[in-house]
Amino acid sequence: MVVDVQGHWDEKYAPVIEAFIQNIESGKDLGASFCVTQDGETVVDIWGGWLDPEKSKPWQEDTIVNVFSTTKTMAALSCLLLADRGDLDLYEPVVNFWPEFGQNGKEEIATRHVLSHTAGLPGLDVMVGEAMLYDHDKICELLAAQKPWWEPGTKSGYHAFTQGYLLGEVVRRKTGRSLGKFFHEEIAAPLGVDFYIGTPPEQDHKVAPLWPPEDPAHHMLMGEAPYTSMPGRVGRSPAIDSNWARTVPWRRAEIPAGGGHGNARAVAEIHAILANKGMAKGQRFMSEEGPMRIFDVQYEGDDLVFMKPAKFGMGFGLNGEKTPVGLNPHICYWGGWGGSLARIDLDEQTTVSYVMNQMRHRGLEAVDPRVAALMGGMLAAG
Repeated sequence: MVVDVQGHWDEKYAPVIEAFIQNIESGKDLGASFCVTQDGETVVDIWGGWLDPEKSKPWQEDTIVNVFSTTKTMAALSCLLLADRGDLDLYEPVVNFWPEFGQNGKEEIATRHVLSHTAGLPGLDVMVGEAMLYDHDKICELLAAQKPWWEPGTKSGYHAFTQGYLLGEVVRRKTGRSLGKFFHEEIAAPLGVDFYIGTPPEQDHKVAPLWPPEDPAHHMLMGEAPYTSMPGRVGRSPAIDSNWARTVPWRRAEIPAGGGHGNARAVAEIHAILANKGMAKGQRFMSEEGPMRIFDVQYEGDDLVFMKPAKFGMGFGLNGEKTPVGLNPHICYWGGWGGSLARIDLDEQTTVSYVMNQMRHRGLEAVDPRVAALMGGMLAAG
């Protein structure tokens, strides 16, 4: 079946379009979107493929999909915006404005520790089922009582889902608004983009279902990791099944670490705020210096959950000697389970985003080959 790529792009980006088509024609992708901004302008905005394995429903311009942990970049941006306004001190102990949080040795944990996965709270010692994931207050109550799994600030261990609840409560305590509401009112709505943390019913017709790989082990976030290992402990509570992403309760819930729905255009244009020195679509969202807070390195070393080198700043992974993602020093990024990606280069003032509905990349290995092919096309385009 011929792949019909829709959108707009300059002819110099032809290698990107070819790579996009090849991903779909080869069966690596089902449906996807890809977007690039440069100096605040959208220079590539493409979509194509299908919403279903039968290839009966085409991916549309306004199609959105659950991007899992790419949502974390939106939560981090919300906190950076508050920090730039002076409403949130990233180094202030969380207990100062969330008193209940100061149980079991967490008195010194600050928002910076949560943003960098060094808070020691990547999972819970009690079992959490699917229904409880939709109860923000209950999860926060459990996190407030939880004892850190290591001395906060000394190590990183990817807070796969707990980070979102923690940042959500930080934002709520500081603003009186949920993180999803704050993000929508302060960032997504002013930009006029389709990205939601807590997707409303009127957007349901745009949502593409996610399709996990055939291997049953890939349905679960941590797969078959032994329960006694750190990844196994994180993946046990909460134990996330990718099939939940196709349900209405998941879509409605505000899960700031993994429940966001959007497309590549939205992801790229939102992060243009960071790449373009606080500006996007002619609006100033933060000071010129505000985005540089990202590069306040909080941890560099082996991550206890990934079990490989990591370099974390304020809410993003950073380019580094052992975590190379480009030639420039001021590159930050993160991606989501299944393959989605947000990559921001503040030196070249570019953003790149990829969003898809065929899950393949586990998010714990090297870069998804589909993204690598698209980035190769970017390099070929110059």
